[in-house]
Amino acid sequence: MTDRVLYDLLADRRVAVFGGGAPVLPELGRLLAAGALITAVAPEVCPAVEALAAAGRLDLRSGRWREDDLDGVWYAFAGTADPVDDAAIAEAAERRRVFCRVLRGAPAPAAERSTSDGGVALVGAGPGDPDLITVRGRALLAAADVVVVDRLAPLELLADLRPGVEVVDAAKIPHGRAAAQGELNRLLVEHARAGRSVVRLKGGDPYVFGRGFEEVLACAEAGVPVTVVPGVSSALAVPALAGVPVTHRGMTHELTVVSGHLPPTHPDSLVDWAALARLRGTVVVLMGVTHLAGIAEALVGGGRDPSTPALAVQDGGTPAQRVLRSTLAALAGDCSAHGIRPPAVFVVGEVAGLARTAGAGGG
Repeated sequence: MTDRVLYDLLADRRVAVFGGGAPVLPELGRLLAAGALITAVAPEVCPAVEALAAAGRLDLRSGRWREDDLDGVWYAFAGTADPVDDAAIAEAAERRRVFCRVLRGAPAPAAERSTSDGGVALVGAGPGDPDLITVRGRALLAAADVVVVDRLAPLELLADLRPGVEVVDAAKIPHGRAAAQGELNRLLVEHARAGRSVVRLKGGDPYVFGRGFEEVLACAEAGVPVTVVPGVSSALAVPALAGVPVTHRGMTHELTVVSGHLPPTHPDSLVDWAALARLRGTVVVLMGVTHLAGIAEALVGGGRDPSTPALAVQDGGTPAQRVLRSTLAALAGDCSAHGIRPPAVFVVGEVAGLARTAGAGGG
C-alpha cells in the first residue's frame, strides 16, 4: 500500500498519535491533510501540538500511553522518542490488528543530507491554508534539511518533507510557552554553519509583525546567507477569505495595518491610536484579542463612530475559521461572548459591513 492510498483511507477515521514532540509534527501534518480524526497521547507536548488542540484540530490526552488508546482506531503512529514504548505500542497495535508506524531514528547527519554550503530561507507560509504558500516557498521546503516552524504555519506543509528532515518547533503561544527569540536565532545560525539547508517557516508574511528581520540580522551578523520568501499576509488574506475586501472603490482609499499586542495605554506602544481614530479608512488589527476592549475604546475616544462596522475572523484560512460581525463599540463584548481567541484578525471600517453576493468566493 502506498502512502497516498493509506492517507486517503484515513479521511474521517480515528487515528492515534503517541508522542507530542517536534518529531511527530510531519506525521500530524500528513494526518491533518488527510482529514483524519486525530487523538494525540503524550505526558507533555510541544507548543505546536498544544495549539492544534486549542484550535480543536485534534484531541489531546495527557499522560502515558495505554493499550485502550487503540480502541476504535484505524491507524496508529508511535513517536514517543522512547524505543521501548514505541515497540510496545507497535506490538499492542498488532494484537488489535491496527496498522501502526514507528518513528525511525534521529535525523541524518548534515553530511548525508545537504550538498550545499548551508544557509537559511525565511519563508512566509501564508494565512493558514497550506495551498496559499508560494511556489518558491514550497520548493525550498522540499529541499530543506531542517525546518524551524511557527504555530501559525500550516503543519500540512510538513507532510511532504524528505525523510530525515529535522523539525524544530518554534511555536509562540500568546501568553503561554514561547521559544526565546535569541535561542531561535542561535539555532538558525548553528544549523546553517553545520552545512544544513534551513527553512524558517512562519505564518503569514515574515516581515509583517513576524520578527523576520531580526532573524535576518542575526544571520547576517554571523555571516550566514539568507533568502527571504514573502508570504501572503493574514492582514490582507484573512478578511478576503471571510468575504470582506479591505478596500473598496468609493468607500475607502486608505488601509492601516496595526499590531494590538500592547494595550493603547502601554508606554512602549508605538501606535498613535488617536491619529488612527481620525482616519476614515480601514483599520486591520493583528494580535489584538487580549487588548481588544482598550483598542476599541481608544478608537471611539479618538473620534471614530461607535457604530462603525467591525469584523473578527478567528483561525482564518483553516477548517476552524470563524467570522463574527459586529460594530466597533460592541466588538470586544461580542468577541468575549462568543469565545473569540487567538489567532484572530479584526477589521474596522465601512468595508466590514459589506456582504458577499450569492456564489461569491470566501469563507
